[in-house]
Amino acid sequence: MSTWQGKSKGKPLGYRVFVFILKIGGVLPAYVLLWFVTFYYLIFSYKSTKSTFNYFHKRHNYGVIKSLYKVYINYNLLGQSLIDKVVVMSGIPNKFTFNLDGIDNLHRIAALKKGGLLLTSHIGNWEAATHLLNKIDARINIVIFDGEDEGIKEYIESVTGKSSVNFIVIKDDMSHIFKISDAFLNDELVCMPADRFLEGNKTITRNFLGADARFPMGPFMLASKFQVPVSFVYGMKESTFHYHFFASEVKEYPNLEKDNGIEQMVTDFVSDMERKVRQYPDQWYNYYNFWQ
Repeated sequence: MSTWQGKSKGKPLGYRVFVFILKIGGVLPAYVLLWFVTFYYLIFSYKSTKSTFNYFHKRHNYGVIKSLYKVYINYNLLGQSLIDKVVVMSGIPNKFTFNLDGIDNLHRIAALKKGGLLLTSHIGNWEAATHLLNKIDARINIVIFDGEDEGIKEYIESVTGKSSVNFIVIKDDMSHIFKISDAFLNDELVCMPADRFLEGNKTITRNFLGADARFPMGPFMLASKFQVPVSFVYGMKESTFHYHFFASEVKEYPNLEKDNGIEQMVTDFVSDMERKVRQYPDQWYNYYNFWQ
């Protein structure tokens, strides 16, 4: 059974090559090289290619040829998102522009002084816009899974330097729960994806793109435990140098201590995420069988 492993297929040498090109020639030459790298992954990453092909073919009802083409585009856009993230976070000169749709909602959730949960998914490139959130009157913490190659993580950190946001790494010893708790108690915002889980974690099933799929319960249970308001956030690439940032209206779920409160939050998130996936089908980077 194919499940998400939480790991990147990239290697530190690959990142060094791209960063060298970025510093010498900028974004466009790096994108050109990316087209060849994308072809490599299309051919040799069989499991992720198969899962992504089925996503386009079965969930979006694309034909075989179009589905294969979309897999290639999806891989390429993922590579672009990684390049863009390094460019933005490291301060490399660039032409990127951002449309902030719903930034007032983030000001509103910060002003409540209750802490807040920003739910997102592996669609688009939300991290590329985080440098624009310095004016939000609350510290922003991003929860990430500690499954990346350590060499890659260290190299990216050496290039990007200190980020304007704080990263909370999910650990087997559950120490991340205490850090998330401290963040909420300090009226900070915590952003985490809610579309992936590791085997053994508690899940909830919802209809997504026409078939039942499992979503992790963890993020929603955190909102329940700490009674924090919630907003759904995304950062979507709309052209070569333009991103569109979305933050939904702030929602508070008064019955979160009850099962129906959590289930309503899950339903709201899945519906919102499905709208974004249908609007930007090429930018959902989920490389395992989500509907098994």
